[in-house]
Amino acid sequence: MTVYSDSEPDIHQTSSARTRRSPASWLMIALLAALCCAAFSVGTVTAAPTTALNITVFAPDGVTVVNQTTLTYQWMEQHLPVMGDGTTHYYHQGPVFSGDKWDPNETVNYKDRGAVKGTAIRDLCALMGGISPGDDVMIAAVDGYHVQYGYETIENPQPRLGPLVITWYNGENPAVGEKEGVGYVPDYYNGMRLVFMADASTNPQGLHVFGNADMKEALPEDAQYFYNDQLPSTSGVSVKWISELRIYQGGFKGDRSAPVKSLSNATAVPTTQKSPVPWMTAPVGLLLVLLFWRR
Repeated sequence: MTVYSDSEPDIHQTSSARTRRSPASWLMIALLAALCCAAFSVGTVTAAPTTALNITVFAPDGVTVVNQTTLTYQWMEQHLPVMGDGTTHYYHQGPVFSGDKWDPNETVNYKDRGAVKGTAIRDLCALMGGISPGDDVMIAAVDGYHVQYGYETIENPQPRLGPLVITWYNGENPAVGEKEGVGYVPDYYNGMRLVFMADASTNPQGLHVFGNADMKEALPEDAQYFYNDQLPSTSGVSVKWISELRIYQGGFKGDRSAPVKSLSNATAVPTTQKSPVPWMTAPVGLLLVLLFWRR
């Protein structure tokens, strides 16, 4: 925030006037400046990539924990099938603002997720005893943002959808657009990320794009994502900084849009969250410093 002042005498205060301050005065100014910095930082936590995944299986009551484990990306790479080759790029599609919002020919607004490798969610579910028709699987980020999918989407995805993969490695950054970071997490700084590894069957250029029309055809309506609740966008389901996988036996019965509270002791750091007060406290702190300086 820019702070403006029309107090010319303060701006042009001479150095001799400043040197007359006592040590206690300088200490007070330093303390007030520190409080200002704290006001900016107290409501914001820096986002970070995740390196471990907490998996929890819930009984049909949605509360009782049937099974739980935490897996590092190293363990997943060593013990489960690896999806992706670190060379092939996979894409999601953002909202289409003109023409057919579903863009069946996948012509605009690709979001290159990089040349990623990762672990299929269906393999993680199998590790926990598998899922059955009627179950839901929730994929949640460190800030509570989440998506959830049913049995058919996880176990039998259509080729145009592709397997749902939690990616922990990126072999190459996108040529254009948002960079993902190269290497394993945390160098792959947008990981771990959910990527739909769609085939190239519906893309005229032969690219592996999970497009908006693919979402329309291959996902149930309650699992589709709409930018501003109006425009379809598969980019919106490519969750980054994933820290949890939750398996709900009998289906998830809670609010499908509300953030979830983490069960994990995770290594991840929450994404940026703003407090309702820093925008007020920071200017107040700066004002106190300026007022004290004028004395």
